[in-house]
Order: sequence, then structure tokens, then C-alpha cells
Amino acid sequence: MSSRRARPARQAGLDSPEGSRYTGAVSEPERIAVAVLAALFIGVSKAGFGGGLGMLTTPLCVLAFGPRQAIGILLPLLCLGDAFSLYHYWGKWRKENLWYLLPGVVIGVLVGVQLIGRFDKRQLNIAIGTLAVLFVLFQLVKTTLLRLEGDLRPNFKVGAAFGIATGITSTFAHGAGPVVSMFLIPQNLPKILFVGTNVLIFTWVNWIKMPFFCLGQDVLPWGWLPKVSLINAQTLKISAWLAPLVPVGVWIGVQLNRRFSEKWFSRLIHVFLLLAGLQLIFDFDIAGWLGGGR
Repeated sequence: MSSRRARPARQAGLDSPEGSRYTGAVSEPERIAVAVLAALFIGVSKAGFGGGLGMLTTPLCVLAFGPRQAIGILLPLLCLGDAFSLYHYWGKWRKENLWYLLPGVVIGVLVGVQLIGRFDKRQLNIAIGTLAVLFVLFQLVKTTLLRLEGDLRPNFKVGAAFGIATGITSTFAHGAGPVVSMFLIPQNLPKILFVGTNVLIFTWVNWIKMPFFCLGQDVLPWGWLPKVSLINAQTLKISAWLAPLVPVGVWIGVQLNRRFSEKWFSRLIHVFLLLAGLQLIFDFDIAGWLGGGR
């Protein structure tokens, strides 16, 4: 039985999470369904709908593909989504925020890549799950926290700290949204400038990560790099297959923005994100609970 379950993953060359009893124990159709949803979610979130929907993509993909392959598959899709957002919000940003954050982001990405190279898959699952849970908790308390902070005048000293945190969390889980929000929201930017500045920052962050995700000890013999490149020929094939779904997701997001309230949809997404994060942390035997057994 277990050998039959493992066969589709090997045939597709997909990452079967080690050090985990239950996480990632999914069939090939389920993996494809999760990948399709992730690509659509990226597009919808880049259209500005869904709150934490973009944050949900990484935990979902990790459950299906394992942490390293998931973040490698997603980065090219995020860059593609950024291109659509950048076109829509071109020039509608506060560029100085990027310069304040950028030096710290580079340091944070370097630290994050080094940590990924040292963590095993189970530890990466826990780290990504923890970030997902913290994101949900941040959504619950952010209004109070940001009210206490008062107005923030951005500068290089503050930007360096936020930039390092942005680089590390984005490298681990493509999940630096709360960090950047804590930097931008106290500035009381108009909504269009807030969204546009977010787009500009994450476009740079994602492209800064790209060369480090393409390098591993299989390419360069540097001990601090991951043993295998996070982005490789296999992950690029999957990303290319999913890429056409990103603009479809953008179109869906635009339609949802016009027709539906985001409030309750975002709350539902936060529930799913919390559950996915807890699954990554505690590795529950969901199949056993549902009576599937092993």
C-alpha cells in the first residue's frame, strides 16, 4: 500500500516530505489541484482581493509538495504576478520606502537562504507553519498594535530592521506581508499609495531572492547554500505549467472586487491559513481521523 502511494510522487519527481509522517501524504490529483489553486490564489491576491489569500499559497503547497519544492515553484509565479500588479500601479508608490528597506532585505535574504540550507524538511515545515499562524494572529491584533505605534517617519535605521525581517520571512515562506505592513501602515499612506508601495517593495524582494533560489551546492560548492537549488529544471517546468493561471487569477480577483465584500471572505481565508499552519507545525494524522487509515 505505502509503495503504491509513493509511486506517483516519484514518477512526477515531486518532493516527498521526509521527517513527516502525514504532511504531504496526498495523491497526484490532489497535488495538481493544490498547485492550480495556489496559482489562482496568487493572481487573486495580486489583484488586491482576499487579504491573506496570497499568504495561504505557501502552506498549501508545502502540504502537497514539501517545503523546498513548494517555495521554489512559487517564486517565479509570484514574480509573474508582481509584473501584472506593477503595470497596474506603476508610479503610484512612495519610492523612498524601498530604499529604506532594501539594504536590510538583502541581508535578510542571505540569512534566510543560509538557514534553509541548514534546516531539514520537518524544521522548515514548522517554520513555515509558525509564520502562517503568526500572520493570522497579526491580523487579529494589528489595528491595536499600529494604533499604539502612532505615526512613523521612515528612515534607514528603522528600515534596516524591518528589511532584515522582511528578507528572512519572505525567504522562508514568501510571507513578509505583515512585516511590510507594520512598516507602511503607521505612515498613514492613502490606499492607492499603500498598495502601490507594497507592489514595488515585493517586486524587488522577489527578484532579489531569485538568484539565491537558483543556486545550491549542486551548482556552487558553498556550504551555506541549500544542498539542492530551490529553483531547478523540475520546479521551473511546474511553474511554467501553472503560469497561465496567474493572469486568470488576476481577472477573477478584479471581478470579485467588483461584486463581493472582502470582509467575510478574508476571515474564511484566515481560518484556512490557521488550519494549514497548525497542520505544518503538528503534523496531524488527518487521514486517520477521517477513517482513511494506512
